[in-house]
Amino acid sequence: MLNEFLENKMSEIKNAGLLRRLRLISSNPGAHIIIDGKEYINFSSNNYLDLAGNREINEEAARAVQKYGAGSVSSRLVGGTFRVHEELETALADFKNKPAALVFPSGYQANVGVISALVSKNDNACIIMDKLNHASLWDGAKLSGARIFVYEHCDMSSFESVLKRARGYNFKLAVTESVFSMDGDLTPLKDFAQLCVKYGAVSMVDEAHSAGVFGKEGRGLAWALGVEDKIDIIIGTLSKAFAAQGGFACSSKKLIDFLINKSRAFIYTTALSPAICGTALKSLEIVKKSGDKRRHLSVMSERLKNELNEAGFNTSNSRSQIVPIITGSIENTQKAAEFLYKNGIYAPAIKFPTVPEGSARIRISLTAGHNFADIEKLKNLTQKLRLSKSV
Repeated sequence: MLNEFLENKMSEIKNAGLLRRLRLISSNPGAHIIIDGKEYINFSSNNYLDLAGNREINEEAARAVQKYGAGSVSSRLVGGTFRVHEELETALADFKNKPAALVFPSGYQANVGVISALVSKNDNACIIMDKLNHASLWDGAKLSGARIFVYEHCDMSSFESVLKRARGYNFKLAVTESVFSMDGDLTPLKDFAQLCVKYGAVSMVDEAHSAGVFGKEGRGLAWALGVEDKIDIIIGTLSKAFAAQGGFACSSKKLIDFLINKSRAFIYTTALSPAICGTALKSLEIVKKSGDKRRHLSVMSERLKNELNEAGFNTSNSRSQIVPIITGSIENTQKAAEFLYKNGIYAPAIKFPTVPEGSARIRISLTAGHNFADIEKLKNLTQKLRLSKSV
């Protein structure tokens, strides 16, 4: 019965061109990786500052494992919290210029845990979402059971219209990403924050793809735009530019205390590994000193976008290290990804439901480990795709 059910479901996925498979990588997930014994330029990783495999971080990871062991083996409310959890949370709160922070085992859990704890269907409360928010933000909103309003992507006029419609709710939670993971564009956070204040909405910003990359010492886009003190809740992840693991929420001490008592994603899960906490502390220290890497990443991102745009490709409105090549159809995108793979570039096809139907793409994720030769190879291959009319 189960196998028959699964075979039918998998056939539906395959027939829609949406079948996904895992690739076995046998190397560090850097700018160049080994798959099946062959080297590829890796344009799929969120290792933005090229810190995966960093010697200092690896050494700290080994020390942390020796001191604390590999895992926490319990939730923090049951088994107790480690001092290194508190040290990391203090460092993250300072990094994001907030009074307090709370770490979760993943960025997904942080988003789901914060939203579903704050808002419920039994309150006179609502959630206001950017149309293209990450799946973890949507899952948290849906899990809450509260009324959800949606505004057009990064459109502050649409956002204000929705805020006006939601005036009757006692509690309004407005949620956005700062850098969008599939388009690489930026939320106008100054306008977002001002409108939240104007209409009495609590602001929540996911900085997963901007932390480490934007702002002084990599403190994020909100910091770079001078509005970090106007955002009520900042979410981040340690698994991208920090090359570690885990998610975090930074906000007021009252909110963090509330989450400790109400967030099911925090209460009912084993705590983030203390060894990983120690590793993340070292990563944070290095991220702050990585200004040269950030500048290199910015220069390369601008060059790639300019060259792709000049060649006639649609890179959406990217203004970051994430550069999408919008191909539209699933078939064309899959062909493009396979062509690049055969020629030594690993950049998988991104398809529905990760992105809206009709907007399939090759998502180029640049890191500080890439060089201009890598970009040149990508540019030349995409031009061949253009000439072959595959994209």
